[in-house]
Amino acid sequence: MNAHRTKIAIVTGAGSGIGRAVALELLRTGWSVTLAGRRAERLEETAALARAALADAPPGAAGEPAGKESTSLCVRADVSRPEEVAALFEATRNRFGRLDLLFNNAGTFGPGGVPFEDLPYEAWRHVVGTNLDGAFLCAQAAYRQMKEQDPQGGRIINNGSISAHTPRPRSAAYTATKHALTGLTKSLSLDGRPYRIVCGQIDIGNAATDMTSRMTTGALQANGEVAAEPVMDVDDVGRTVRHMAELPLEANVQFATVLASGMPYVGRG
Repeated sequence: MNAHRTKIAIVTGAGSGIGRAVALELLRTGWSVTLAGRRAERLEETAALARAALADAPPGAAGEPAGKESTSLCVRADVSRPEEVAALFEATRNRFGRLDLLFNNAGTFGPGGVPFEDLPYEAWRHVVGTNLDGAFLCAQAAYRQMKEQDPQGGRIINNGSISAHTPRPRSAAYTATKHALTGLTKSLSLDGRPYRIVCGQIDIGNAATDMTSRMTTGALQANGEVAAEPVMDVDDVGRTVRHMAELPLEANVQFATVLASGMPYVGRG
């Protein structure tokens, strides 16, 4: 792949949190990015933040602004709907011509604090539909495009979670989908080998976003206590994903774990 060509990415869930941080990091460093999510106004906010950041960026080594060639495209899409995923990838192909990276990020935790025996089936289906079905549909669309494009190949990075290893109490739906994503990541890595399609997974613990805001005031622990937990800057996740994304296709970070130092994960409890 030509190292000087602008690389193209799709980031799902790009309207907030980790998806927004990753999209901004890619745009800041010269990628062109399709911003996908269910709320068009939040995608436009991400695009506006990227434009403002690029306008304020200092000149690069050659006197050009950093990320000067990067472009964003906002596409409203519910990743659990096959027809909307198809439209997302078609819009990206029509605008940019190819795809180098899919960051499979869209997800939901579901109703928090609900005992397993009281978890509504509709809530279970919503979490599975977004976290797992959505990841499958987007990965399949990316796989097809990467297989057929010239030059062939590309990279898929799935957003797993610390919950892909160790669950929190009362998180059955979320935890089950994140364990399943690990299997999807491994299968894609294996099946993509003949076509230069590589797949890795980033497992994140307590990045500071709206979704994790409750961690600083108190989160239910395995022993039944409620305790505050440390969080980390979400921009550190963005930089980690960019490192994974910019490796040559001959190298792959299969699994990366990035977490707030001191959070209750490594030890018992």
